[in-house]
Amino acid sequence: MKQNFRKRFGKLVFILLSGFLVFFIFRLMYGYTKTTDDNPSQTQFFQSISNIKKNYASKKYEVKSKSTTLSPVKVDQKYEKVAVVSTKSTEFDKEEKQARGEVDKYEGLIQFEQKSGNKGYRKLNLLIGVPPENFDALYENLIKIGKIQAKQITKKDKTNEYKELNAKKASLEKIRNSLIDLKSKGGKIEEYMQLENRILEIEQQLQGLGVSLGDFDDENEFCTVQFSLIEGKETKISFLHRVKVALEWTIKFYLRMMMTLFFLTFFAYLFLSAIEKLKLIERIINRED
Repeated sequence: MKQNFRKRFGKLVFILLSGFLVFFIFRLMYGYTKTTDDNPSQTQFFQSISNIKKNYASKKYEVKSKSTTLSPVKVDQKYEKVAVVSTKSTEFDKEEKQARGEVDKYEGLIQFEQKSGNKGYRKLNLLIGVPPENFDALYENLIKIGKIQAKQITKKDKTNEYKELNAKKASLEKIRNSLIDLKSKGGKIEEYMQLENRILEIEQQLQGLGVSLGDFDDENEFCTVQFSLIEGKETKISFLHRVKVALEWTIKFYLRMMMTLFFLTFFAYLFLSAIEKLKLIERIINRED
């Protein structure tokens, strides 16, 4: 009996220690992988201008048909491509100059700029429009500046949006031409004024569509790079400190998890005991009947 109890107890201790070790190793590894610094001002800057300026590019290619009798279909894809590069600098002036040099080298255009902070805590945010053929080269060179905190490339297809804008423009132009024809036929002054107002509304809508479609023009084709340079000293975390942080986290997390499991088991036991007692009472009542 004592041997069985010792085996079970030893097995339980082994399972608990194994679980603790797994969580400890996980937290220690996570400490090495987490290098991104959250920068609210950087995020707010790019969000605030996201609706002001959009850069689009196009890609023309042919889709071959399975049938040999049909000619290939020409496709003009419109897309938005955005790279996010956030880097920490210990030599801010030098690396700012290097970043601007890379933008000039690859014929990029700084569309929006924000520079803030005192020396030692400076931040530079640049929204860069770059020709599609130079996008990859500029991105690869920018991620070599400073110590990278975050990097990401996102590409979104905008072909349907472009087609919808063109369809809406064509529809409004037809309505405008029809209203102009009606106006030439004469009529009451009130009807004439209503037609004029309606034509003016359509003209305003067409102007807005013209601005939106202008972003898709071949001469305005750009991809976007959101570049952030953050000044700060590089902090090196020792292995012992990482172990200490991982150990503290694991102890807290593991104790909470064990307490949660204990209370869940305890309440489940009480619930099942109550059910068993109710069943027992029901049986006694049935026997008496």
